[in-house]
Amino acid sequence: MTTLLKLIPGQIVLGMPLPFGVRDEHGQLLLARGHLIATEAQLAALLSRGIYADAIEVEASKAGRSDKVDTKRLTMFDLWDQAIWRLERVLKSIDQEPGFAQRCDEFASQMMGLVERDPDIAIYLSVRKDERRLAHYGLTHSLHCALVCQLMGTRSGWPVDRIRTLVKAALTMNLAIVELQGRYAVHGRLSEEQMAEIRRHPAQAVERLQAAGVDDADWLQTVLEHHERPGGGGYPNDLKEVSEAGNVLRLADVFMAKISPRASRPAIPIQDAARQMYSESGGSPAAAAIIKEYGVYPPGNFVRLASGELAIVIRRGATALTPVAAAITDKTGAPTIHTKQRDTAQPAYAIKGIEAPSALSLRVPPERLYGLVE
Repeated sequence: MTTLLKLIPGQIVLGMPLPFGVRDEHGQLLLARGHLIATEAQLAALLSRGIYADAIEVEASKAGRSDKVDTKRLTMFDLWDQAIWRLERVLKSIDQEPGFAQRCDEFASQMMGLVERDPDIAIYLSVRKDERRLAHYGLTHSLHCALVCQLMGTRSGWPVDRIRTLVKAALTMNLAIVELQGRYAVHGRLSEEQMAEIRRHPAQAVERLQAAGVDDADWLQTVLEHHERPGGGGYPNDLKEVSEAGNVLRLADVFMAKISPRASRPAIPIQDAARQMYSESGGSPAAAAIIKEYGVYPPGNFVRLASGELAIVIRRGATALTPVAAAITDKTGAPTIHTKQRDTAQPAYAIKGIEAPSALSLRVPPERLYGLVE
């Protein structure tokens, strides 16, 4: 017979994988070992309901026998890095084991928790793409589109459940072409057969989701319509009328694609991509909400300050024009050993212009910009 121990604060560490399964008072498994609790709210909700664990699993974790989980505190960058591979596992499991809808729902909730915990870092990662990971573009693009959808939905006052459905659609919209997207990002060429596959992928994704037991009509419709255009001209069905969620996901998809570098072209400056999105959408409220969330100089932007320093934006500020930046050079342009945070609302550090990413800016690890390492 299983002996259950009631868990207390301290036995579950925020930002760390669970060292044991978490159960209810009847022993029913709620969260499997390895699940990551990303926010204080999630942790508080678990503890308030009363949660338990198998005594043997707890003792094994104390003795270091539970897969030797690294005990160092994970940074937000570590957690987002893990999210890429967790998403890959979730998507690959769609045809391999039952329970896909629940796994996707759990992953979406975890990802939304990461965004809530530090939206500026999430935006930073969506703006400053790691070009060494072009082969994984299909995964990172889905994550970043989900981020855009969450930010838009939150700013627009959507209910949390509706936002989560939109996030799940973003995470799964390209599940039929994840590997193809990576190959295209790296090589920049598609055959006619691959182009046809691209045009079929919304319908193929819906077919696979339905086969995996997904029956949420809004989720399925959003995936099917994410390449349709109001008034016609989209695919796969050339619809004249498109759902609000489908249109939002299309905006996020195109916006993220434009600011992402490919082997065949550099990223489009985010300010240009934002203007194009707003214009092409006819000034839609969704496009306006996305632009307001990112700001004029979003985290990840490379800028020149009035001081002469080159800097990378790391936090949104009180206004869209006054973010917080981390200077990576002195006023002469010479690299500095330590980055210095600059409030661009101060005239001495006001932003004077946008700079193209340089070899120096690409070498500085984000943990250093955010003061997590020296």
